[in-house]
Amino acid sequence: MGAVRRVVSYLGLGDGDQYDEPYDYDEFGDERMPASERAARRWGSGGDPARIIMIRPRKYSDALTVGQHFREGQAVIMDVAGMSMADATRMVDFAAGLTYGCEGRIERIADKVFLLAPADVEITTT
Repeated sequence: MGAVRRVVSYLGLGDGDQYDEPYDYDEFGDERMPASERAARRWGSGGDPARIIMIRPRKYSDALTVGQHFREGQAVIMDVAGMSMADATRMVDFAAGLTYGCEGRIERIADKVFLLAPADVEITTT
């Protein structure tokens, strides 16, 4: 079972069978910013407070907003309850790839609600 199928199954968003197509990673290049540089940008110079952004996407194209905030080093709470099951599955798949690619973490915090945490954010549960 592939990684995407396991994530989709774990998050309860379907069986993940539609994700068997191979990806061509070479066409995008490696433009990631290291987690340490993202953290330095956010905390080092301006002393800006950490922010958590709440996003309720309605369509898959709202993924751009999620990605923009996350790549800026902000934690994102993403509520996909207002989306169709197909779009919600695609959105969570995108978010899982985004967090993995940026060395962050994704956690399901409620039914169809997910926390996308950058690498420099620690998540603890009690």
